This record gives sequence, structure tokens and C-alpha cells, in this order.
Amino acid sequence: MAGSLVLVNGRVWSPDGAGAGCDAIVVSDGRIAALTRSAEARELAGPRAHVIDLRGRLAIPAFGDAHVHPVGGGLESLRCNLVGQRSRPGYLAIIAEYARALGPDEWVLGGGWSMEAFPGGVPSAADLEAVAAGRPVFLPNRDHHSAWVSPAALARAGITRDTPDPSDGRIERDERGEPSGALHDGAMRLASRVVPAPSAADLAAGLRAGQAHLHALGVTHWQDAIVGEAPDIGLPDAYGTYRAAAAEGWLTAHVNGALWWDRTHDAGQIAALLGRREHAASGRFRATSVKIMMDGVCETLTAAMTEPYDGRPPGNGHGHRGNLFVSPEEVAEAVHLLSRERFQVHFHALGDRAVHVALDALAQAGGRSDDLRHHLAHLQFIRPGDLDRFRDLDVVANFQPLWACHDPQMDDLTLPVVGPERATWQYRIGTLARRGTRIAFGSDWPVSSADPLQEIHVAVNRRLSARLGQPGTAETDRPFLPDEAVTVTRALTASTAGVAYVNHREADLGSLRPGHLADIAVLDRDVLTIPPGDIGSTRVDLTLAGGQFVHGAE
Repeated sequence: MAGSLVLVNGRVWSPDGAGAGCDAIVVSDGRIAALTRSAEARELAGPRAHVIDLRGRLAIPAFGDAHVHPVGGGLESLRCNLVGQRSRPGYLAIIAEYARALGPDEWVLGGGWSMEAFPGGVPSAADLEAVAAGRPVFLPNRDHHSAWVSPAALARAGITRDTPDPSDGRIERDERGEPSGALHDGAMRLASRVVPAPSAADLAAGLRAGQAHLHALGVTHWQDAIVGEAPDIGLPDAYGTYRAAAAEGWLTAHVNGALWWDRTHDAGQIAALLGRREHAASGRFRATSVKIMMDGVCETLTAAMTEPYDGRPPGNGHGHRGNLFVSPEEVAEAVHLLSRERFQVHFHALGDRAVHVALDALAQAGGRSDDLRHHLAHLQFIRPGDLDRFRDLDVVANFQPLWACHDPQMDDLTLPVVGPERATWQYRIGTLARRGTRIAFGSDWPVSSADPLQEIHVAVNRRLSARLGQPGTAETDRPFLPDEAVTVTRALTASTAGVAYVNHREADLGSLRPGHLADIAVLDRDVLTIPPGDIGSTRVDLTLAGGQFVHGAE
């Protein structure tokens, strides 16, 4: 069959070894027709074929992302976008400029601030009162486990000194017990419920922006980690947005949506989840996974740990170790019922107790995952006794490798409260890989950069690249637990075939082989041969999805 697109004079790499020794790819009808040598590829090209000279560049399967929030990330980028700034004065300047363009009663919405910019990781409502001129403000931080809110937002939500902390969150308070301007985890929904919901047009714009951003980074397939009403996180429900985009033909990615498990409801919600899956069972958007959030994050002491933190938040008393958002009994029942209905379960599990309870639930549901490909995301802390259970239960370890470094959030907010032993339990990618666990990588964007090459850089080097970090500091110069590093090949595999496996798409995504979709990323340098410390300087020149250019052009 004559090819409609031919890539020649490059280097071809696939995680399964297909195309070894080849320097050309022939594409026909959106799929890979052949991996071959350039001379033969030109012969196979049709008379009107588009021939691209790669000039020695590396062609790999397009990246995937096993845990990402493109609609929320895209929407935040179009609003009061704090990503990229790292100081309190910088944040306040951005908020002030954004607020000036709003009406006097309009909400300031967006997000992306980092805890490291504030003393103790906690911002103040008083700061927002001045720069937002009395407007209500609701700004989730970069990990969406805390929100920075203004006095007007607290008032509209009815949050006062008498408002109790929810069981799955915490209201930051001053020395008098008054809410001080930060809401953690479940406490976020106390304010998010009064925030104006984005319109369908807003959500469509968010998805368009998010998809374009991911394509520019070589990403063409992903699992959206929350599709549903999730006021605890401050992210919109993108289910209808994805369905509309697929129906209208502008969804150029392949997406699996992880439907939201509402921890305030019981197993009766499964009927609604089944209905959503039925209406998104094929095509570019499918909804075959269910997301269960087990705990929060270490920095706010809401990650569920087995032993107490060495520090504790005011009012929690001695021995605070975080809380499970879903009890062991509830999660065991949920996993059993969801597995019976053939749903994949996607866990947020960050503390070692959350990881342990999630693995227990999977074991109780029937041992190995029976090809449902259940996966645990984040996995910041894994106790030693749980390491082999991932392999034994055939559970995928879904890591966000960008977090495995000495950044200020790690060094100033995490290490001081977990102690030296637990510090060594963090992001054990290398250990799990060596023990035979299936590994997939995700970005959790907009929590952190969506760039898979930056994720790979940290997975291989256990430190940030100069592009993301500050040269001359620990985050770029001092590896974090370097024994947990992996090879470039393993990291590339986790970012391509690993994601395709999680999404049950390995038959046509994640590898370069004849018959697969022509989802291809062309890099500006060969990450397999350059010094590992230069991986983070690599860029994606071209991205193809189904043989169509979605980023770059030649």
C-alpha cells in the first residue's frame, strides 16, 4: 500500500524493539504501514506522499500521560495563571493585574501557586483583600490540595471560626481561631460549592488549550484522572466536554476518563458510573476507569501515614498521622463491586498507610487484577513490606517522577515532618522496576509540568533540569535518593508503552510497529545517546496523531 506520509533519514526507537536498525517510517491511512530504510520507504511512498527528512532526529511513539487534568489545566492557563511564578510578591502582582479587569463582584479564579512561597506553606487571606479589592478569590495551589481564599470568599461560603474541619480536610486558622485564608483537601469544597461553575464554552476552551499544550509536548494519549463533580479538588467535570469534542471531531487525542468516586456517597453511585461508561464506551473518549482518592498530601499533613508525623497542625493534637478519606471497609467494598462491573480502579495513594490499604482492598477483591489494570498513582511513600505486592497483585505503579527531587517543597515541608527512615521510602521507581512491577508515568498537570521529557530527566537523574529548576541549588545539583533512578530506556517505556497498557490501548498506541496508529513524536536530539544530564534540554519538534500533524510542521 502506498504511503501518504513518509519520514526518512532519522532514527527509529520503539519500546518493544520494533524498527531496530530502521531509519524511516511509512504512514498510510493514519497508521504505520512499514518501518524500513529510507531508500525503500521512498519507493513505497505514493506519488503524492508527503516526505519529511528527519535529518538524523529521533522518532519515538508519541508520549502518553497516565494521570493528568487537561481541562482544568487548560482552563487555569486562561484565567489567573500563577504557574511559573515562585514568590509571594510575584503572585500578588499577577492577581492584582487580573483582578483589575474584572467587575467589582466577579470572582478571581485560576490557580497554580506553590506552598514554598509562603511561611510554613500557608498563604493569607489578608494579602488577597488588598490586591483583589474586596473581590471573592478562589485559587487552588499547584497540587489542588489547598485553596487560597479571600475574606469575601470565606464570607460567601459562610466559613467562620465556628465552622468545624471536615473529616477529610482542614481549615487554616490564626491564633484566635479565625479562618486565615487557606483550605486543605475536603475543606476546599466548603468554598468551591459557591464558586460560579464554568460554562460549556469555558470548558471547551479549557480542553482546546490543554490538548494543544500536551500535543506541543509530544503527548497524544492520556488518562484524565478526574472526570466528574469533584468540589474537593476544585476541578470541573469534563465528561460532557470530552464527549462533545469527540462527536464534533476536534478531539485529536485518545483519552480514558477516570470517573470520580464521590467519597460522600455509598456504593449506590455505581449505577450512575455504569451509565456514564455506557455513553463513552468507544472512540477517542472512553470512560472505563474510576478514581478513588485515598488521602491528601504530605505537605499539609493530610497524606495518610502509618506512624505520626514529626510535626502536627494546630488543633490536631499529638500523634497526628493524616486521615484516610475512605475507610478500609468502604474502599474494600468499592473495589470489589467496581471490579465485578469490570471497571479499572485508579487510586490516589500518597501516604504509606493509603498505599497499604489500597493494596489490601485489591487483594481482597480477588488477588491479581484479572487484566483490569488497576493502578496506584503518586506513591510518595511505600513501606518496605508492600514493595513486592505490586508485582504479586499485578498492580501498575503510576508515578509522577517530577516530584522525586530536592525542591523546596520536599526539603522544607516534607523531610522535616517524616523523619529519616520514611524519607527513604519516597518515589521508589527504581526498586519497583527492578522487582518486576509494571510502571507508568504521569504528570498530574497542572500540579506540575506536563512535559514528559522533564519527567524522564528526573526519573533518570533524580534532580530537576536547569529548564525547570534553579541552577546552583539542591533541586538541580543534588540527586534525591539516586539509587531509585532508572535507565533512559525504562523511563521512555513508562511514558509510552506503560501508559498505553494502563489504558488498554497497547494494540495501537505506545509502540511503533506496522498496524499501530501513527502517533509519533520527533525529538530535536537523541535522548538515548546524549549525556543523561542533557535530557531536560530536549524538545519535541513534531507530533503526529493518527498521521496528522498536531504540533510542528515541515
